[in-house]
Order: sequence, then C-alpha cells, then structure tokens
Amino acid sequence: MAADIAEQPGGYARLLEGEPAKAIAEVAAKVAEHRPKHVVFVGRGTSDHAALYGAYLTEIRLGIPVGLASPSAITLYGARPDLAGALVVGVSQSGGSPDLTEVLKVARESGALTLAVTNNPASTLATTAELSVDVAAGHERAVAATKTYTAELLALLLLVEGIRNGDGTPAAEERDALAKLPELAERTLGEHGADELAQRYRFASRLVTTGRGYAYPTARETALKLMETSYLPALAFSGADLLHGPLAMTDPDVPVLAVVGSGPGGSSMADVVTRLGERRADVVTIGAHDIAGASGRLAVPEVDERYAPLLDILPLQKLALSLALARGEDPDAPRGLKKVTATL
Repeated sequence: MAADIAEQPGGYARLLEGEPAKAIAEVAAKVAEHRPKHVVFVGRGTSDHAALYGAYLTEIRLGIPVGLASPSAITLYGARPDLAGALVVGVSQSGGSPDLTEVLKVARESGALTLAVTNNPASTLATTAELSVDVAAGHERAVAATKTYTAELLALLLLVEGIRNGDGTPAAEERDALAKLPELAERTLGEHGADELAQRYRFASRLVTTGRGYAYPTARETALKLMETSYLPALAFSGADLLHGPLAMTDPDVPVLAVVGSGPGGSSMADVVTRLGERRADVVTIGAHDIAGASGRLAVPEVDERYAPLLDILPLQKLALSLALARGEDPDAPRGLKKVTATL
C-alpha cells in the first residue's frame, strides 16, 4: 500500500503527458460532439466515490444534469430505463464487475452514449462501452485502492475540462495549472502529520469524516479506507447533512476528519467546524489553512477547489496505512476482501 501511495505523483504526470492525455482528449472531443442532454455515472466502492466527484464536475462545469445509477434496479429488478440522449459513464478500476457492465449494456441498447473509465482497457466493461479511457495507473499491489482512485479522479477532470473546451483538450490556463499537480502531490506526501495522527487515533472506536462539494467524495473515500484497512467504523457525511442530526453523536471521544479547502465548499465548512467545536469534538481538518475550532490540521497545498481532491486524499491514505499498522493490522490484505469484487 505504501508503494502504491508513493507512485501517485508519477501517475499524475503520466496521465497529463503523452499518449494517455491524447487518448482522453480524443474521447472528450467525441463526447462534446455528441452533446449529451444528461449524464449518468455508475460505480461501486472507491470508484463510486470517483463517480461522485465526476458528478460534481459535470453539473458545475458543464451545466448538465447528472444522476448516479442504481445497478440493482437493472440487474435485480429488470428495469430498462430510457437513457436515449444520455452519456452513461461506468467507473471501475478492474472493469470486472458484472452489474456495472450490465448497466452500460442496457444503456447502450436504449440509445445512450456509453463510456468506461477503468484501469483495465481489456476488461469486459471497457469492451462493452462505445468509448473507453485507460487511467494508466499500472498494477496496484494492495487490496485497498489508492493510486487507481486518484487516477480515476484526474481522468474524469481531464474529460470534463476537455468537453467544456469543446475540442477535447483542457484550456491552456487549465493545462498550466494541472501541470503543477505532480510536484504538489510529491510535496504533500512528504508531510508527516498523518503518521503522528495515527498514534493519536490508535484506540479510537469510531470516527466521522465530513466535507462539502468537491470534498464530499474525499470524506466518503476516507471513511472507506479506514474501515477496510483498520476495521474502524467510520461514517461519512456531507457537512450540511451532519448538521441535520448526526451532529448529536459527536463528542470528545469521536474524532472528526473535516476536509476544508478553498472555494464555496470549504467556506461553508467553517460553520460545521464551529458547531463541532461547541460539542468539544476532536476535529482535525485537511486543508491549506488553520480553521477556528479545530484541534489540528493535515496540511495540503492550496489549489483550485476542483483539484483539491487529488491532494486532500493523499495524507488520508497515509493515515489509513499508518493507523492500520499502529493497530496491528495488515493494510495490504484486509480480511475477507479481494482485489476484484464482482457484484450482480
């Protein structure tokens, strides 16, 4: 897992340069030409969190309505939704889950444009879709997904910005900003706050993660990583939803990881952190600046809010790794889990 995490800056550089970037641009240009009326994402687990990030990007940057598909509606209940005129995007590291493939198959039969975003271009999902994007993360050794998750995020970002620009290639100023990501990721991974925080949370019995907007997928992915590597019950909430009831369960014994970046999403989290502080919750933020009411911070560089998920998750992956080791667990081989989970 440590080796996979360390490879992410190189993975960013690989997706931003050469053939992978050209391939994504070609797909983005075809989607732009198609002009979909709405977009439907489908994924499971970690890839579902990447799909949620893609949903935020699509609605905010393209102004196109987005939905997240429920595979069981098709695979268990036999639904055949009319997806004509839609773009249906399947996101999967392995591309091997039968239910995701079935969603794309049914969507294509109903007249949708289908796209697979996967780390396996020879997978069933990729060959079922009309278009496919290889996130080019390389072989991932640990069961817990790290580098494939961030590769999916970056691939979706490049796709959306390429579609927005019309010709498949992100605008020049966008490319200049994205070119800094590998170095920023390297710098972020060089921080040691996550290792220190793992010792503080070693005996925690439960944990809460929270964020809004682009940061919400990061909160969900963090909770999953902590559960699958440390077996630590972790609940993820939108910052807005946290205030609608779950806030009542927070207290000094329930650590809270709050993703607070720049932009509207991060600004809206200031009140959430304040409310948590009123309950004397142990709040650690992930962001570029200290926030009143928090007891600590995992430092990340300040970037555009759209890019932040590519950096914010890095210290949280390191936390999941360090916490698992501190609790005497093996993060490379979580009990009961396999690298490829095939759901029907």
